[in-house]
Amino acid sequence: MAVFEGAGVALVTPFKENGEVSYEKLEELVEEQIAGGTDCIVATGTTGESATMTEAEHLNVIRFICQVAGGRIPVIAGTGSNCTRTAIELSEEAEAAGADGVLLVSPYYNKATQEGLKAHFTKIAEAIKIPAILYNIPSRTGVNIAPETIVDLCKRVENIVGVKEASGNFSAVATMMNLSGGYVDVYSGNDDQIVPMLSLGGKGVISVLSNIAPRQTHDICESFFKGQIEASRRIQFKAMPLIDALFCEVNPIPVKAAMNLMGKNVGEPRLPLTVMEPQHQEKLKKAMQAFGLLPAAE
Repeated sequence: MAVFEGAGVALVTPFKENGEVSYEKLEELVEEQIAGGTDCIVATGTTGESATMTEAEHLNVIRFICQVAGGRIPVIAGTGSNCTRTAIELSEEAEAAGADGVLLVSPYYNKATQEGLKAHFTKIAEAIKIPAILYNIPSRTGVNIAPETIVDLCKRVENIVGVKEASGNFSAVATMMNLSGGYVDVYSGNDDQIVPMLSLGGKGVISVLSNIAPRQTHDICESFFKGQIEASRRIQFKAMPLIDALFCEVNPIPVKAAMNLMGKNVGEPRLPLTVMEPQHQEKLKKAMQAFGLLPAAE
């Protein structure tokens, strides 16, 4: 059984003015997501700025989100690293904290071979009992996890169950689904490709959009699963300008700007990420107004 089906939010990590994690705000965000129909919370991923967290912060955020969620919806912890030993330690701690699964990004910068990727993911998964979802995002990591590698890992390693696929390569996804016979749980890693991924047998999305539109993102998936394909498409199409604005600068710069425009006060991203440029923020604001997330301009 899949760790979750539907819309999982790649949750931002809110910061105070002094740059520390705001746990009070983080609790609010978790509660808002659960109330908004989100099917799963993904903690400390790219959107959660794990790259600029200390290991202590990383684990404390995972523990806190697990505590607040309290089993109401699954929590998947981002525990990937380009150091296998570090990824094992983070994954073990996430399991101990009560996470329902881990999300393992392909090791970045090292540029491992496919055999290296297999060895890396196998070592991590064998150190824990909870499910592991791979994360394929070659635009950030510099390495692609081949469809054959994903299928092999899901066949050989009991608790490697699927992949967050953000390569944008639907031919590769179709190849993977065909090779696996459908037993690899595939989640869209791109908000503009939810419906196409579901049409290939995907289980849902791990979403940036869900941070500001949890109900709508959930409804894209739920409508599709109910066979209401046109309704699902309509929401996807309506969201496209907003999704475009959410990625006009590198994630999570725009989504944090969007949340601050909505009064959620999640703080600025940590350096080396900076605040959104004014012209891009204006584009984002207009897209949010058109989607109904902000009052229309007078």
